[in-house]
Amino acid sequence: MIETAYIKTPLGIAKIEGDEDGLSVISVLDDAEVTTVIPEVLEDAVYQLQEYFSGERTTFSIELNPEGTDFQKKVWNGLLEIPYGKTCSYLELSKVLGDPKAIRAVAAANGKNPLWIIIPCHRVIGSNGSLTGYAGGLHRKKWLLEHESPAKQTSLF
Repeated sequence: MIETAYIKTPLGIAKIEGDEDGLSVISVLDDAEVTTVIPEVLEDAVYQLQEYFSGERTTFSIELNPEGTDFQKKVWNGLLEIPYGKTCSYLELSKVLGDPKAIRAVAAANGKNPLWIIIPCHRVIGSNGSLTGYAGGLHRKKWLLEHESPAKQTSLF
């Protein structure tokens, strides 16, 4: 049975879904009621996400069970190889996956990533360094990249 939890993050409410086979969905919502009791099967995921947001975790060790096509899963596995604090372009990712001409398909699969943050689709940027699209909103993508940046910037404003 799929269990669900809602937790507060600096970027909104994270909706976490999964069962004993692993996490299937993590998405971000602007508003939702926070879960007071976390289902046991989701406790580790909640703990690891909290560590990530507090700056104490750079990798995740959670069983994943996203639904998608074989191609989407291949792209999502490629995303898992992008290290914390690093970015790559859609073209670079397409080349790593073995088909530089598949850039649009790779971008589409990236946009269908069901596991926000855990599968780090936010680390993929345009070839010119632009943030490009992000299902969670560009303001969240910018925050995540700054959060993971090895050189922390202080705001002038």
